[in-house]
Amino acid sequence: MDFLNVLLPEEIAREEKIGNFENSKKIIKEKLSEALPVLLKKRLEYEVERIERIIKDYPVDERIAKEMLSKLIKNFSDEEYDFLMQNGKLDYILIEGKKYFEKRFVQNLVFANESYADRYESKRSSIGELVNKRITELIEGDRPKRYSVIVEISVTLKKDLDAKRLKCWLPFPIVKSPIGSAKIIECDHEYRISSKTSESKTIYMEDVPKAGTKFTVKFRYTVHEQVKKIQPKIVRGTYMKKYLSEIPPHIVFSPYVKKLTYDILENEKNPYFKAKKIYDWITKNIKYSYMHAYSTYDTSLVEFAISNLKGDCGVQALTFITMCRVAGIPSKWESGLFINPVDASSHDWAYFYAKPYGWLPVDPSFGGSRKGKLREFYFGNLDAFRMIANSDFMVDFEPSKLFIRSDPYDNQSGELETEKGNVYYDEFDTEVKVLSFDEC
Repeated sequence: MDFLNVLLPEEIAREEKIGNFENSKKIIKEKLSEALPVLLKKRLEYEVERIERIIKDYPVDERIAKEMLSKLIKNFSDEEYDFLMQNGKLDYILIEGKKYFEKRFVQNLVFANESYADRYESKRSSIGELVNKRITELIEGDRPKRYSVIVEISVTLKKDLDAKRLKCWLPFPIVKSPIGSAKIIECDHEYRISSKTSESKTIYMEDVPKAGTKFTVKFRYTVHEQVKKIQPKIVRGTYMKKYLSEIPPHIVFSPYVKKLTYDILENEKNPYFKAKKIYDWITKNIKYSYMHAYSTYDTSLVEFAISNLKGDCGVQALTFITMCRVAGIPSKWESGLFINPVDASSHDWAYFYAKPYGWLPVDPSFGGSRKGKLREFYFGNLDAFRMIANSDFMVDFEPSKLFIRSDPYDNQSGELETEKGNVYYDEFDTEVKVLSFDEC
């Protein structure tokens, strides 16, 4: 996906900026009939797909957007709407001359403006309290525990597709610390699990692409909490080329990234304290915000984060990884599912290497939403509410997909394709059920 770092020709960028997407596609088609540099050609070929994905990310027209604000924000007024629009506080784009809003624009408004939190009509979750209770127990000296978890993941195709074969890749736990074991209990199709060395673990299946086609797998895994006592002064640096390198288009050492990193470090020499300074800056300056599908961003997600001072768990993890690598600290990506006794959802986090202790976990988004000792916990420690499915960023599948994935960088919601093309998120539903979560 490094071709995304290639700038769009100015006439295409101009048309897209004002929402003339059909004209953009027409210009792209004309450009592709010319002799072009390889990366520019790839960029333009993907741009048609990217436009379609962008439009799907903004499905809410202005009338429905106003209705959503009135329903979800207590005593919301037309005057407030005008004020928010005039000050660029609502996430919308123009599509062929009409305003369309991002599907989670109300939630992002609440994330960005604390004054709306008390007026936001939502069901308060007990999950945050559950997590905080457990990490408080660990901070106060309780021994780390090990758990046995049973999960069921399924994807369901919404409509018939004009194709012969439907291929499916579902996430599966990687057996590496803190995951102790993983075993399939039931699967409704013949399946293939990727190799032991795969850094993006999947269960691969095939079927006929008809509406209602469903792939379901039930499995058990064990996981333990990660708690370490560190003596920062004995931490030493180490060289690990793979975990110090750029991975375009998102882990890129731009002039802004480097300058900001050096400013944050303030001549710090100790690798542990370097990583801590980076963690502190991210958790105190980058607000949590839902993102569009990562595949729709044509600039570095890290650049987005440090320019807009917002981002979701993956963007915050990528920012930590990139800054650590700029600082000479080996760092890496890890992701999968945030699974707890109540619920499950996609989640991303990071690790950095601290010799002689090895890899230490870091979760900037969980830390950033907490204060005091709870925030400190997520630098070097981690709860057991993680199912690892990906131990690196932008890793290929086994077997590989023929077409660009719905998420080219990660796999948490599953991926589908036919022999004719990728099947995007709007064409299937993903469901994750936590069947049991028991101490063992």
